Amino acid sequence: MFSDCKLAFKQIRTWKRASVLAEGLLGCVGRSTVTGMITATGQHFKDWSAAYRLFQGDRMNTDALFSVIRKSVADAVSADEGEIYAHMDDTLLRKTGKKVEGAKWMRDPLGPPFHTNFVWGQRFIQMSLSLCSGMDKVQATTVPVDLQHCPTARKPKKDSPREDHDLYRETQKKTKLSLIGSQRISALRKGLDSDGHRGKSLVVSVDGSYTNETVLKKLVDNVILIGRVRKDCKLYGLPDVSPENSKGRKRVYGDELPTPEQIRQSDEYGWKEVKAWAAGKIHTFNIKTVEKVRWEKSGPMNLRLVVIRPVGYRLTKKSKLLYRDPAYLICTSTELPLEKLLQAYLWRWGIEVNFRDQKTLMGCGQAQVRKEIPCSKVPQFVTAVYSMLLVSASKAKITELPRPKWYSKKKNRRTTTQDIINQFRAINWTDSVKINFTDFVAMENKQRSAKNNPIHSLSSLFYTRN
Repeated sequence: MFSDCKLAFKQIRTWKRASVLAEGLLGCVGRSTVTGMITATGQHFKDWSAAYRLFQGDRMNTDALFSVIRKSVADAVSADEGEIYAHMDDTLLRKTGKKVEGAKWMRDPLGPPFHTNFVWGQRFIQMSLSLCSGMDKVQATTVPVDLQHCPTARKPKKDSPREDHDLYRETQKKTKLSLIGSQRISALRKGLDSDGHRGKSLVVSVDGSYTNETVLKKLVDNVILIGRVRKDCKLYGLPDVSPENSKGRKRVYGDELPTPEQIRQSDEYGWKEVKAWAAGKIHTFNIKTVEKVRWEKSGPMNLRLVVIRPVGYRLTKKSKLLYRDPAYLICTSTELPLEKLLQAYLWRWGIEVNFRDQKTLMGCGQAQVRKEIPCSKVPQFVTAVYSMLLVSASKAKITELPRPKWYSKKKNRRTTTQDIINQFRAINWTDSVKINFTDFVAMENKQRSAKNNPIHSLSSLFYTRN
């Protein structure tokens, strides 16, 4: 896949240098800094300045880099499917340097709900696509296809000129997350059209922070939005278009409907059973739906309201039955089947898995850069390498490494990102040291000392958790 990205680089030697750094990123067992990538490939005794210059200027076009990934994922979707499923969310990359471009004090999303904590970091918006051969009740791999740095405007001092305060207010409006999210959705739709998928609808799942007027009223054609709403939001029915009410200004909203929470508790609306894949198996969800409702945030657009009953679960086999919170969704399409609507939103959890893997396993945000362009391009490069790893693993058929004894044996176990990285390191390192790794796998149950066979000391690196 990296060989298809030559057009994303200004020169061939720049592309070769980037490919070496990508290999070093996957083989690095320490902090995933630029220095760590260089050291992992044995380049630490050479001039390292060219590796740092790679992330400056226009030597690397990250949009072209992600376009290769986007086309690979979209082409892998079954041709019979009429939709491509995407997910959007923002994340926080923690920093320590006070001079890092775009860093500021922000609310800690991992803090306790009863106390607000603040952390110093940068914010990014990411879009991911669901990679699955058939959009059915199955597990899907979520692959990032876009990452955008969203720095906030710096607030001027109180004694600054009035022009600075006016400029701050204008910049603050342009850097709103909801506005940038709307722009990224339009860019993704345009990119899919250029890749030859103009006939497929783009279904985007978002959380409550993007289910607002800025995003809903700026949706482009052939885009369907699924988002969460508050349980007490005001919804309306369709207006009465009878001749008696034809005088005066044309009405947009009809009579006020019950709130989503009232609809969930009411017996006037019946429950429906819909099956979808979640948490490793197919579950049956109870759903209430109200067709063709309108909301002030979306204007004259017909929406569908979906209420999902909380799912019961037990912490242990003998513990009492617990319940999660109900979910209230709206969809901008009233024709999308309920099964696809529910499954698309359940797949949205994959972008949270992407954030965890990018930060903990790939080291996204660990690079010690502070200028504007490197602060944006280094996380994008790390995310692009991570996406290529996921797409390549879905296409390749590689025998898994033997699992450690403390791993529980489960059927239909999901292949994690760490398993894929272990596969890459096993293939790469054993080929470098010229060791027959297959012989070790065949005799994995035999006790062999590390002194007589050096593969034990090498295999211990395969299971290293960053």
